[in-house]
Parts: sequence; structure tokens; C-alpha cells
Amino acid sequence: MAERSLTPDPCRIGTARRRSYARSPCPVSGVGGVGNVHVVVVGCGRVGSGLAATLVGQGHTVAVIDRKKSAFRRLPEDFSGQTIVGVGFDRNTLIAAGIERADALAAVTNGDNSNILIARTAREFFKIDRVVARIYDQRRAAIYERLGISTVATVGWAIERVMRRIKPDDAGIEWVDPSAKVCLVERIMPAAWAGHALAGLEVDGEIRIVALTRLGVAQLVSSATLAQEGDVVWLAVAGDRIDALDQRLGTAPGGHH
Repeated sequence: MAERSLTPDPCRIGTARRRSYARSPCPVSGVGGVGNVHVVVVGCGRVGSGLAATLVGQGHTVAVIDRKKSAFRRLPEDFSGQTIVGVGFDRNTLIAAGIERADALAAVTNGDNSNILIARTAREFFKIDRVVARIYDQRRAAIYERLGISTVATVGWAIERVMRRIKPDDAGIEWVDPSAKVCLVERIMPAAWAGHALAGLEVDGEIRIVALTRLGVAQLVSSATLAQEGDVVWLAVAGDRIDALDQRLGTAPGGHH
């Protein structure tokens, strides 16, 4: 694995000249979920190492940042990604990790404050759309969800949840009944649906919305509930209609706001 060691410049962290990092609004995983992505993972603990290994195993490019060189021992021996010893919120370190061409960043160190600072640097300075932070304090997590930073908490669910935020087009199936007739799936609402009734997604006998999470808070929906970009929606779907659901999500609704 390629490894670099960078000494952070504390003066640069808050005073670096701001560049223009406007990014084109393309899906993280390309049209229709096809194509590889570059992901920066900050923190090489249980979650970070597992996430990095999963991404590389799927053919994506990954750069892992950690303060301690010894942390990289958690990575598989055949890990082909880049490893960088450094501070994750230092802009020089992030640039060395390829942040300027990155499609997503995951801040999964063991500290909420560090993860928040890393996530905000990626989103606000480098204009990364897909940013996920591991936040233990759920009250703070709700605040950062409002700022557009997806959050995850427990180790057991973290790797799967981070993957879904980084590559929403690859969102999987939560549950399937023994007959495979009904599935429970999770999807993230795209911008095209913002302001439209969630009920417009439903199809009698095929697709039914179960609940949604908005700004970190789960809730049931009514026929009048309007979608917001980034809503996480759970739907009960007929086993042979999942592709139809994804097609509906990918098309701007024709109904009224």
C-alpha cells in the first residue's frame, strides 16, 4: 500500500487561501450506479478499516488518513489503497489524499469534534456532496444532519450505513419475506422530488412508504407529507418491483407541488 506522512500546518488550517471548488452535480456512482468512485476515509479504526477494505474490494479507489501509522495494521495485507499519516482536518493532508477529485469522504475517527471538523472542511471548503461523519452524541448528530452531513453511530451498523450514504445508488434490501414477495428497502430522496408529495411514489399493490428519517428524526408519513432532498425513506415493495421503484425515484414527478 502507498503510504505518505505529512506534518499538518496549523496556521494553514484556518487561514489558507480559499480556492474555487464548485463541483458538477453528478451522482456519486455515475449514471445508473455504474462506475468507480474515489473516497477519502479519515480514521483507521474498526469502522474506517472495514469501510476502506469494502470499498477497495468493490473496485473503488480509497485513501485512508490516520494520525498513527500503527492503525494501518488493521487493513488487509493486500490493501491496494493509499495510506497517509496525518491529521484529517488539515487541508494539505486532505489534498494529498485526493480530496480534490474525491466523490465522497467518511470521517470515522473516535472523536466527535474531529469528525465534525473534518466533515465540515470537506463539505464547505472542498464542496464534497457526499460526506458522512460518525457522531456518538445523537443530539449533535441531529444538528449536523440539518447542515447536510449524514451521520452514523454504532460500530455494528456503521460500515453498512456509511456505504449507503457514499453510494446511495447501490442501496440494498433491508428485509425480504420467506416467499420473496415483499421487500423492505431504504432509499435516499433525490433533489428532483423535493417539494413533491411522497405519496406520489406509491403504487397500489406494488410500492408503499413505511416511514422516513428527516434531519436525524424518524417519523411516519401521511398522504400530505412533502419530500425533502436527503430524506431517508423506507418502503415496502413487491419483490419484482424494486427496479420500478428506482426508476420512479430517478424521474422528476409530474404531479403538483
